[in-house]
Amino acid sequence: MTELPIAPVDRIIRKAGAERVSQEAAEALANVMENYVIDLTERALILAQHAGRKTIRVDDVRLAASRS
Repeated sequence: MTELPIAPVDRIIRKAGAERVSQEAAEALANVMENYVIDLTERALILAQHAGRKTIRVDDVRLAASRS
């Protein structure tokens, strides 16, 4: 079970062009999205800590994302 609500994930899939989305597909994408966000956050945290901060800033997130 993911922390992300399924309805917004369903809307994102439809925004990408899908006409129909199964519940299982939306749940699977939510799980993938959550895992990606956790990984990205861990990398952003490492960057913040390297800079001597406890706070993750937008630049940390952008840099972590650019290294994906």
